[in-house]
Amino acid sequence: MKKTLLGLAIAGMFALTLAPAVSARPFTARDMVTLDRLSDPRISPDGRWVIYARRVADYDANKAANELWLVDLNDKAPAPVRLPASDGGVSSARWSADGRSIYFLSSRSGASQVWRTDIATRNSVKVTDLPLDVGSFRTSPDGKTLLVSMAVYPDCASLACTTQRAAAPKATAGAKANGIVFDRLFIRHWDEWADGTRTQLFAMDLDASGAASNPRPLMQGFDGDSPTKPFGDETDYGFSADGKSVVFSAKVAGKSEPWTTNYDLWKISALNGAAAPQNTTARNTAWDAGPVYAPGGKLMAYRAMKRPGFEADRYQIMIREEDAGGFKDRPLAANWDRSADALAWSADAKTLYALAGDLGQTRIFAIDVESDKVTPVTGPGHVSAFDVNAKGIVYALDDLLTPAQIFFLPAKAGSKPVKLTDANAERLKDVQMGAAEQFSFTGWNNETVYGYVVKPANFDPAKKYPVAFLIHGGPQGSFGNLFHYRWNAQTYAGGGYAVVMIDFHGSTGYGQGFTDSISQHWGDRPLEDLQKGWAYALSKYTFLDGGRACALGGSYGGFMVNWIAGNWNAPWKCLVNHDGIYDARFMASSTEELWFSEWENGGSPWNPGTTYETFNPANFVQNWSKPELVIHGGRDYRVPLEQGIATFTALQRKGVDSKLLYFPEENHWVLKAQNSVQWHDEVMAWLNKYAPPN
Repeated sequence: MKKTLLGLAIAGMFALTLAPAVSARPFTARDMVTLDRLSDPRISPDGRWVIYARRVADYDANKAANELWLVDLNDKAPAPVRLPASDGGVSSARWSADGRSIYFLSSRSGASQVWRTDIATRNSVKVTDLPLDVGSFRTSPDGKTLLVSMAVYPDCASLACTTQRAAAPKATAGAKANGIVFDRLFIRHWDEWADGTRTQLFAMDLDASGAASNPRPLMQGFDGDSPTKPFGDETDYGFSADGKSVVFSAKVAGKSEPWTTNYDLWKISALNGAAAPQNTTARNTAWDAGPVYAPGGKLMAYRAMKRPGFEADRYQIMIREEDAGGFKDRPLAANWDRSADALAWSADAKTLYALAGDLGQTRIFAIDVESDKVTPVTGPGHVSAFDVNAKGIVYALDDLLTPAQIFFLPAKAGSKPVKLTDANAERLKDVQMGAAEQFSFTGWNNETVYGYVVKPANFDPAKKYPVAFLIHGGPQGSFGNLFHYRWNAQTYAGGGYAVVMIDFHGSTGYGQGFTDSISQHWGDRPLEDLQKGWAYALSKYTFLDGGRACALGGSYGGFMVNWIAGNWNAPWKCLVNHDGIYDARFMASSTEELWFSEWENGGSPWNPGTTYETFNPANFVQNWSKPELVIHGGRDYRVPLEQGIATFTALQRKGVDSKLLYFPEENHWVLKAQNSVQWHDEVMAWLNKYAPPN
């Protein structure tokens, strides 16, 4: 497929604006949580159809459902159609090998199972009838095998064994003694306690009618998960081009699971469950992920990190050439200083497409497999997902002003993208968003650092506006050009605030050296960038009122808020800390993924030469004086609840005006719609109290 550049792949500053709406009103948190969210576009094998997911919120019921929508690219004016398969909920919709039907997951029968809907008749039938929930699936290229993942006890010889064992605790629920014994970590991960199960793969036969039968375990006895936890999906495994083997990403848990990032690619050469998986990347003791076979069967691409124990290392793209004698791996575009995310092959296997952060944007890139030449395919904005075939590329694109829409870029050279959807148009027709602009300045080490400013809605250049200074988490992350559903700049712009966001050293999308620079430097280099970025923004944008500003952040951003409270509190009228760190040393002893704290601080807390105490907010509480709103989730096992309680306790004991907003059922993120609105209402009330708009 020929490469096409969409728009301008610019590295400098740009502005995003929308024409004022008639009788415009500001954007609110209620608007945000009730928007339809478009994602996961997929193009049919023949290139005629595009399917995508549309998440529809029911605010009053405090829940949402995913719908499946279809677009016919043969129409001169393509119009999306909701498929009847949406009734009862649908997720992970994928085309069949022949393009005549769509497989998807649904719990409409009471458990998550694989279903299939026919394109011609639009009728849906159940494909699997398994005793356990199906978490993810793939169909083989020849359409003869279905691969599913289920949570099972790895020592169980049958699915019945898992169901019986899982039911046993319920049978003894009335027992007076209910203690649980653990003999290794993880005891809990993200927002769940360990129950002894592992997510593992099973192969099933697909008959001519599309019904699946004869589940065979492919990982029986394997001490690990595929897909990986907590955020893995079907991209963690894939079929070979002939459908006769499977490669999956997983690590052997053992006793070291919480402090190793050694995920390997394992190959299953026979899908009858008789052979044990073979480790094909044993020589790399860092993270190997995302196997994707090319059409034709000779090539496979995957992503590999180099440094064990570092979850934010650059993902280098690797190309594997296979033949009867084995395989050979080589790096693709080794000098391209970006970390690849999702991968997809062109139909002729000459081009590999990759998603990657790039200077505050998230773009699709085309990489020539022979020459290593890298070409950006999309311009400004945030591509969240894409799919490729011989007819073109379909992708979901959003930015700071607009929620995601689905676009199609035809393969023909010189083609322009076609916008396939206009979701939320009616809902947002009378809403005025705040214009956004990217800027850059000289930060730590005299290096260029980027940031964004977002003007208040219905901006008046004659006025000065209070500022919400947002600090992103990760810390290897980015507050780039995207429509965020937890830290959305437009909710502050709609409340009368200007927004400033700095992609400080440690942020992603600016080269691996830039990302690396924050490790063991949590409190100095990024703080210098924040200070210089704040000074630069005040000098460049005269509508910013530096005397009415509050700093807000979550996760690492919450750590930085507590660090600012003790080390740079002069500019701020108030602070907001969501799921942030209070005591770095205790955080390292109570979090779940230990590799994170150990890499970022240079070792375990008891090792000499670490930075736990160097950049520990708890050591500077004597300087805390600015009002702080503390927010924490009860099921946050990444930054445990006690960190938020300790922050609030210190503030109260010192007599600093403070509040604690506690969500018992939320994890590291606030996901329920009504909780999100409450979150934003409390935050906005806090800002209005100390830095009110005119």
